[in-house]
Amino acid sequence: MQTELSLLMALGGGLLSFLSPCVLPLVPAYFGSLAGPEVFELQTRKLRLPVFLHSVVFVAGFSVIFVGLGALVGWAGFNFSSQLIARRIAGSLLVAFGVYMLLAIKIPWLNFEKRILPGKNTRTGYLRSLLIGAVFAFAWTPCASPILGGILALALDSATTLQGAYLLGVYSIGIGIPFLAIGIAFDFLLPLVRQINKYTLYVYLVSGLLLITAGVLTLTR
Repeated sequence: MQTELSLLMALGGGLLSFLSPCVLPLVPAYFGSLAGPEVFELQTRKLRLPVFLHSVVFVAGFSVIFVGLGALVGWAGFNFSSQLIARRIAGSLLVAFGVYMLLAIKIPWLNFEKRILPGKNTRTGYLRSLLIGAVFAFAWTPCASPILGGILALALDSATTLQGAYLLGVYSIGIGIPFLAIGIAFDFLLPLVRQINKYTLYVYLVSGLLLITAGVLTLTR
């Protein structure tokens, strides 16, 4: 039951991360940097497959980084001298990250990210999209750290390398599915993304409450 709940939280955390103020507003910019500025001038369906393939490679790039982090943290939990202490640390981190997200709603400077986007004249390519995905995992972390940190705390509590990698893999799926969906229907879904953007602060509120709840459950089990 605990494993299923952790996986559900990882998947939901990934989706909420995509909908957060760190990611959703920048989706058009990411796609523009992946497939080139002509992606915004789609008048035909000829570019749909290349845009989708770029999004697949981009998702693979950040997934490799996140899965590696999950495996590392799971390994650290396995080698911790006391499983009880590891659980207490994990639960405390979940609560702390939840409180951080709630505070970020009222204190905007807590909510930031390092934006690294190439210039307009940068050439596109699938290897470059892979690297952008990997950079995305690190550049986006300062802002997304509460949700990502919460999933890493669950990976620490799992105390196994495989489970830690699995949790972060599911988390990556949660972020990746919307990217892939937009990649395959970019011209149709981009206006919807811009409409949803106005509700991103509610995502932070829900995410913060979920992390606090998960932390309390981890501390009391």
